[in-house]
Amino acid sequence: MEKELAGKTALVTGGSRGIGRAICLELAAHGANIAFCCPAGEELTLDTAGDCRAIGVEAQCFRADISREEECQELFRQVEERFGRVDILVNNAGITRDGLLLRMKSEDLDRVLSVNLKGAFYCMKLAARTMAKARWGRIINMSSIVGVHGNAGQVNYAASKAGLIGMTKSLAKELASRGVTVNAIAPGFIQTDMTAVLPEKVREAMLSSIPLGRLGQPEEVARVAAFLAGPGGDYLTGQVFGVDGGMGI
Repeated sequence: MEKELAGKTALVTGGSRGIGRAICLELAAHGANIAFCCPAGEELTLDTAGDCRAIGVEAQCFRADISREEECQELFRQVEERFGRVDILVNNAGITRDGLLLRMKSEDLDRVLSVNLKGAFYCMKLAARTMAKARWGRIINMSSIVGVHGNAGQVNYAASKAGLIGMTKSLAKELASRGVTVNAIAPGFIQTDMTAVLPEKVREAMLSSIPLGRLGQPEEVARVAAFLAGPGGDYLTGQVFGVDGGMGI
């Protein structure tokens, strides 16, 4: 039986580890060929491409700083040269530069917005052209519960993730008539490298705010992304899906 995403190509930004890696593997399991990117200089400690190939699809890592428009353009050129059209775009790459507003430097705001928000904008613009022409496409933006509810010490990060939600809803209206859906996922606290280094007291405070009483796993976010990319997402667009163990209640 043919897998539902067979013949499709997915581009996942920030796909070398954490949630991005889990999404690459999940989409590969559904038959999609996988292109993913990470910044030059980032050590690839996990062989995401090799693990995707072991599932039975084509996969390749590309180096790109998505905060730079010209590097996004080169990324898409390379991916299209290698795989053809990008059918599924997952804007997952993101960074933090946390701090209270009164101590936050303007460059901390600029850098977070450049990667988290402008990078997604550049990639969506490039993907939308070919998706609209093909009259099929899936764009999935990785927001955050912080973008919905805010969080002390993360004014810049919250702004970037809230901005992604606004972009998602606006672009969904622009592309719906062309058969392209645009949705966002808003994870809560997920077990990744970012949360692994948090002090124990901080982790305990986090857990107390989660009704399900545990951190989420990257694979649980990835399954939602795969659902949206597949036939299950055909009639869903402009939506924000919280994967947060009930924190948003």
